Amino acid sequence: MILAAGRGERMRPLTDGTPKPLLEVRGKALIDWHAEALARSGFTELVINTAWLGAQISDHFGRRSNQYGNSLLSISYSHEGAEFGRALETAGGIARALPLLGEVFWVLAGDVFVPGFEFSQAAVSRFAASSKLAHLWLVPNPAHNPRGDFGLSSGGLALNLAADDNAPRHTYSTIGLYRRALFDALPFGNPQGLAAPLAPLLRQAMDLQQVSAELYEGAWTDVGTPARLAELNQNPGN
Repeated sequence: MILAAGRGERMRPLTDGTPKPLLEVRGKALIDWHAEALARSGFTELVINTAWLGAQISDHFGRRSNQYGNSLLSISYSHEGAEFGRALETAGGIARALPLLGEVFWVLAGDVFVPGFEFSQAAVSRFAASSKLAHLWLVPNPAHNPRGDFGLSSGGLALNLAADDNAPRHTYSTIGLYRRALFDALPFGNPQGLAAPLAPLLRQAMDLQQVSAELYEGAWTDVGTPARLAELNQNPGN
């Protein structure tokens, strides 16, 4: 599932007429970098949620005929904006899309740039064989998030550290593997369109040692401001 429903307030005015996942990095829409990487690894059934200017996203893929390299993608949409008039936040959006997803599935944000990440079949197999509810890829803390989000144990568990705990934290890359059961607190399919954030569900599961994690140290950018987008396009080697 590629998350593509956000308004992108910090990216204005660029997002006034274009949804953030369609902004271009190095001549290619952000969301296309993800679609191509997933297709290369054999993940060809995608779910995309939309809200702000959502029709542009489905039109974008329609113009490409969903052909990525040698792979033809099958794309389903969860149009939160059309159905509820707003985005449902991350957990609410995932819960809404659960009927379109399998028992185990990737989730990633459509507005991060991570050109070298491999969506490996082996990672899915390891996670599916585990008892965990989620597996997260964490990254070194960028300048805009110096405190980080979650800790990481030596045994590969994501840690919900207390606010006054000075143990090292890392930033959630927005890439993870998830199991449907993580969202059991929300109605299956979220028929009423409840808006719900993801972090509280993850933190509760971390407290029960049900979230594993690993550190990814390749190139990664949260393309959250026009300045970060411009820097990526001005420095193609980064």
